[in-house]
Amino acid sequence: MPYRFPLLRRPLALLACIETLSTLTAHAEDGVIELAPVTISAEGAASTETVQGGYRVKNATLGPFGQRPIVDTPFSVTVVPSDLAKNQQLLSVREALRLIPSVQGENIRPQTRGMQAGVVQNTRIDGLNIAATTDYPMEQFDRIEVLNGLSSAIYGPSNPAGTFNFVLKRPTETPLHELTFGYLSQTSWLGHADLGGYLDEGRHFAYRLNLLNQNGVNYVDGSQLKRQLASLAFDIHITPETVVETNASFYNYVTKGLPGTFALASGVSFPSAPDPTRVGYGQPYGGDDNQTAIFSGRLKHDFGQDWHLTAAILRQSNDRASTVPTNTLTSNSGAYTTTAATTTYSLDTVLSNMVALNGRFFTGPVSHDFVIANNGFLWDRYTPYQTGAVTLGSASLANPAVFPARAFPDFKNRYRSVETFQQSITVGDIIGLSEQWAMQFAISQSWINAQNFNRSGVMTSNYNTSGVSPTASVLFKPNRISTAYLTYAENLQQGDTAPNGVANAGNVLAPVRARQWELGYKVDLERINLRAALFQIERPYAYTVNNVYGVNGLQVNRGIELTAAGKLTDDLTLFGGLSLLDPRLQNTASVTTTDKQILGLSHVMFNMLLDYQFPLVPGLAFNANINFASARPGNYSNTTWADGYVVADLGVRYETKVMDHPVTWRLNVYNVADEHYWANVAPTGQNGYNSTDNGIGTLGAPRTVRLSMQMDL
Repeated sequence: MPYRFPLLRRPLALLACIETLSTLTAHAEDGVIELAPVTISAEGAASTETVQGGYRVKNATLGPFGQRPIVDTPFSVTVVPSDLAKNQQLLSVREALRLIPSVQGENIRPQTRGMQAGVVQNTRIDGLNIAATTDYPMEQFDRIEVLNGLSSAIYGPSNPAGTFNFVLKRPTETPLHELTFGYLSQTSWLGHADLGGYLDEGRHFAYRLNLLNQNGVNYVDGSQLKRQLASLAFDIHITPETVVETNASFYNYVTKGLPGTFALASGVSFPSAPDPTRVGYGQPYGGDDNQTAIFSGRLKHDFGQDWHLTAAILRQSNDRASTVPTNTLTSNSGAYTTTAATTTYSLDTVLSNMVALNGRFFTGPVSHDFVIANNGFLWDRYTPYQTGAVTLGSASLANPAVFPARAFPDFKNRYRSVETFQQSITVGDIIGLSEQWAMQFAISQSWINAQNFNRSGVMTSNYNTSGVSPTASVLFKPNRISTAYLTYAENLQQGDTAPNGVANAGNVLAPVRARQWELGYKVDLERINLRAALFQIERPYAYTVNNVYGVNGLQVNRGIELTAAGKLTDDLTLFGGLSLLDPRLQNTASVTTTDKQILGLSHVMFNMLLDYQFPLVPGLAFNANINFASARPGNYSNTTWADGYVVADLGVRYETKVMDHPVTWRLNVYNVADEHYWANVAPTGQNGYNSTDNGIGTLGAPRTVRLSMQMDL
């Protein structure tokens, strides 16, 4: 049965959780920790490597503030590092996001704290905006950084859904020649080369090259999964103080024959999740065919030890042909009609930019870590001249069917339908008041312009707005290894566009502003990092009333996040957390939706990964991961629910040497119990959860196996 958390409505009770966590700082495994006062300060060249092999990362990127110690950051930040991704044999960024309980990213734009991201505004590569509506290979990235909650003050206007920053692999100080060969269920083969180092003795030119090829049958008979990547990072060290970083990549991602999405007709409830391996829930010709090209450059210059300049630009082309089928359940007996939902936008191009100057100075005894920055993007969307769903046929869950292929539109015969320009100027300061107290401020002035065009190239609407997004934090360090903080933030967000079928279709609503309070506590013990955060987010909520789309309510999300990463013992590593979320729709003037739980969101999300190095056999390690989600409402009146799930993964790896070359064997079994479950439930429109329709569901993958051999030459 669905349930609430009264604790989330009583913040004072929640402080007990944080206070309990804080008592852990009083003792380490080898005795009492000295309460040495520490001034909060920047670390311009701080390491981002994991500490002691414990899947914990010391620093993360905080927008134009640059690299910051996570323990001193007044936001909830989680990082999935590359060694964790390797040991779990993660293939995509979406798989990495599953390890973070406050994040959802299956078949939707990624989200944190129950707020869905924008297409471009919340997702970045090395701090530069990219489109979130395609797959990204994990082999290309060093780590995935997630900042939960509101971040417009430091990143510019965005949905109140957090910031997802994918950090590219950079050239290595020592030569790197790493080859990986893998096998995946059913008969999919993988080859990956990761190469890096310097090209000259003077160490002026460095490179990092990643080449990937994977192709074969996925877990459904007759299906296909193809991934092809070529990614080159090339650095030019002009002087010891100046470096130019360049990147170029091309990624081809193809899936065919996997289960499509399942939608609900009015009055239909979510059934128990069917077997995803059955042929007919997807179509052999239906799926995604995406090509993503990215080019970027970055200039980094140090004006001495305290002042740094960064300027960067990125160009992305995201070309998509989507024929993923949608099975709309028309009765509670399991009957459905299948359509192929062709892509509304088949090409996104993004040109993003960033310039930041940050430095450190003092006014008397008070320190300042100051930043002034400019960032934004130009985003064009292209629509095929022929759009609309193609009906394929009807079947049932008990007897799924493969339908004859229909004629699909030419996805490359398209026109520019939307152009969005967004630019922000940000000013921020981290003020060290004493050895234990600090304040952090940031404010961004932003400009947004969006234009819509018809197929003749005539502009049909023009949207112009501007505004300010502030954030302010108070930080207190009771000792050198912990920080308590209180943060207030506001998010400026472009207004939603009225959907087709309403009286004001195509109209863009006025900008809206979300607000968030966050109270947090962070501890870096000798072996393990612990984090706790209590938050409340409010934002205006748009949906249709009397056939007019507009702001007609308020979404209020309250929750707690608890995370841990590091070593419990010399041999046992932990990476995981718990998210408790109470997402409610308020002030709707309707008893059917007021104070109801938001569609598709679980009250409880939990993920825990344990990695155990077997001491009796050097090089042998085992890992287990548990992922849990509670039941989710299938509509906004909360009369239908999708079941929750528990999914367990197991793995083993063995590190040895073959002819003096390090070799690592890895075997991972995902969903070992072969659980049938709804991995994701979301509104049909996926417009930031701004709708009142029934939900769509995505099936989770069945039991699958991945086996690989990695050799360092």
